[in-house]
Amino acid sequence: MDKVSLSPVFTHTADFVLLEGDCLELLPQVPDGTAKLVVTSPPYNLGKEYEKRLSLDTYLHQQHKVIQECFRILHPKGSICWQVGNYVDNGEIIPLDVKLFPLFESLGLRMRNRIVWQFGHGLHASRRFSGRYEVIIWFTKGDDYTFNLDAVREPQKYPQKKYFKGPRRGELSGNPLGKNPSDIWEIPNVKANHVEKTDHPCQFPVELIERLVLSMTDPGDWVLDPFIGTGTTAIAALMHGRKAIGAEIVPKYVEIAKERIRLAENGKLRVRPMDRPVYDPAAPSRSMPPRDVQFGEGPKQPSLLEGREDYIPAGEAQ
Repeated sequence: MDKVSLSPVFTHTADFVLLEGDCLELLPQVPDGTAKLVVTSPPYNLGKEYEKRLSLDTYLHQQHKVIQECFRILHPKGSICWQVGNYVDNGEIIPLDVKLFPLFESLGLRMRNRIVWQFGHGLHASRRFSGRYEVIIWFTKGDDYTFNLDAVREPQKYPQKKYFKGPRRGELSGNPLGKNPSDIWEIPNVKANHVEKTDHPCQFPVELIERLVLSMTDPGDWVLDPFIGTGTTAIAALMHGRKAIGAEIVPKYVEIAKERIRLAENGKLRVRPMDRPVYDPAAPSRSMPPRDVQFGEGPKQPSLLEGREDYIPAGEAQ
């Protein structure tokens, strides 16, 4: 799949279904149980250029309509990941995940994690502590759901640590494939100097969505983002052999999404490597340059454990 099959209407033969318009025009086209993963960052009702500020009750009512459609489209073994921050009203913050939780719960969805996405940069507050995190609330449709932990393991802090007593003395005490990345993810947000920056003011980093795509879907699965913006969810899905569905109401963001897809088709899309550590000024040598990725058989983003041989004892590597 070097060339992406793009369609403005839903069809099973497309690689990427992208509608320029309201997601409620697209979602009814998608059959029940299609998407293995629904992941999005909806408008936060802050009055950005792509949204009209509403009362909180009206905002939640609109979100409920979208969530109901996403629930219908969700595969029986699928997951919904809703990434949100805070609604700010005259200096008072209202956590949107707290307000949205009852909407998901009312549909019978089961919450698996409240993932904290921590980042180092953002607006500086003067009358409260500066906000440096947002959350991803993860729900599944049932108890039998897709979850590929090995695909997103991180290097062990002490990869060669062994049991020093007992029946397992001398064996590695940690999983040789790496550790569970936990529910706190430190991933830089997309600001002015980020290699993935576009004109969108609230853009996902690709690696944030990659973790969800790799852990919650299998190759060939559909990934739905009802508020797809500049196409980051589609890029993360297509890079790893999945298919994507999304809608965006702002024409310039749709064009940016299409241009990013074209760049990836030609191996010229630059992303922050998923295995790159957060920059530390005291240890600049640990940093690594951006990586060019290409759909199909070209260069791909590696897993979090690119050098897994460093964590697998001699004789155990397959």
